Amino acid sequence: QVQLVESGGGLVQAGGSLRLSCAASGSRFSIRTMGWYRQAPGKQRELVADMSSVGTTAYADSVKGRFTISRDNAKNTVYLQMNSLKPEDTAVYYCNALIMITTFWGQGTQVNVSS
Repeated sequence: QVQLVESGGGLVQAGGSLRLSCAASGSRFSIRTMGWYRQAPGKQRELVADMSSVGTTAYADSVKGRFTISRDNAKNTVYLQMNSLKPEDTAVYYCNALIMITTFWGQGTQVNVSS
């Protein structure tokens, strides 16, 4: 059974930084893409950033230049360094992993940015 465990969320003031981590376990197969999505109250879940197994990245326009995704394939872990945080970044952040043709999700970690 594949499990994704996130950590690193919390409360931070605008302009501050947080680093999210997500470790995947239980897969017999390599992970194709790992990434982060977020969902704010009353809004749809949206892609924040993802990274393929060979390092190709994609970012939402709203976070480009502020957030950086990285990945340790040996540890099946993905990170999201979030700098210059804004109140509009407040959301539940979910880790995501694509293994073969199946997408797995973490339980989510809350990020709150105060103004």
